[in-house]
Amino acid sequence: MRILITGGAGFIGSHLCDRFLAEGHTVIAVDNLLTGNMRNIAHLQGNPNFTFLHHNVVHYISVDGPIHAVLHFASPASPIDYLKFPIQTLKVGALGTHNALGLARSKGAKFLQASTSEVYGDPLVHPQHEEYVGNVDSIGPRGVYDEAKRYAEALTMAYHRAHQLDSRIVRIFNTYGPRMRLDDGRVVPNFIGQALRGEPLTVYGEGIQTRSFQYIDDLVEGVVRLLNTDYHEPVNIGTTEELTILDFARIINELTGNQAGIIFQGERIKGDPQTRQPDTTRARTILNWESKIPLRDGLQKTIEYFRHVI
Repeated sequence: MRILITGGAGFIGSHLCDRFLAEGHTVIAVDNLLTGNMRNIAHLQGNPNFTFLHHNVVHYISVDGPIHAVLHFASPASPIDYLKFPIQTLKVGALGTHNALGLARSKGAKFLQASTSEVYGDPLVHPQHEEYVGNVDSIGPRGVYDEAKRYAEALTMAYHRAHQLDSRIVRIFNTYGPRMRLDDGRVVPNFIGQALRGEPLTVYGEGIQTRSFQYIDDLVEGVVRLLNTDYHEPVNIGTTEELTILDFARIINELTGNQAGIIFQGERIKGDPQTRQPDTTRARTILNWESKIPLRDGLQKTIEYFRHVI
């Protein structure tokens, strides 16, 4: 296949480029490098099956020749990024999704929308299943990201229903691994960066909020399997192994040998979800998928990556 990936120079997008190229496909990575980085795809330069297109997908996307699949992963994804770029986040969720869908429709291609567990907001249902409609504050500081992704899902389903577009939606839960930005503000690079510098880890609130962390390779496997099905409703991809942020901080300190301990600060961002765990029944049933890489194994690989970054 000839596959186009928006956000292809980002953390997740670059790993998808690797996977599809390894399977023998041709890949076009589209990115305006707002939060993506050419370092993530530097190893692909010179590969005859790989093309990089520097382009902002909020503008019309023009690509010559056939396209068999469009994967829309372009978007700021960390709180630091979408609070810094709120308008850009909303535009890529609205205009960017519209343009990516239009490209897929014009080429007769499959379309896969990268959504997020943030569509559930601060959930009142636990674990979160795909039929839960969420508890989102549309005008809160996190609303620019949450509502951009919710709108992108709605637009994707509208194209599916009105134009019979062959679409899919993946709801991605917390994912970590090499190529995350050290300064992107998410808990994994924050903790690892502090630990490798010998600093105390900063835990917001009491640290009792929970998250479920999956390694990037598990996510990529889930995305590939979803693309290869004909299922059109949203599918959660994430690990069901849930732990508190405080316990996660202790694991990071243990794996890095950091003796500086932990410090506590007030709530980081209003509306920060207190629980986050996917119900993955749909993924297990439809995709025969579940996360397989143990947390400590994935963290060891991620820590080694960041040792070379710091």
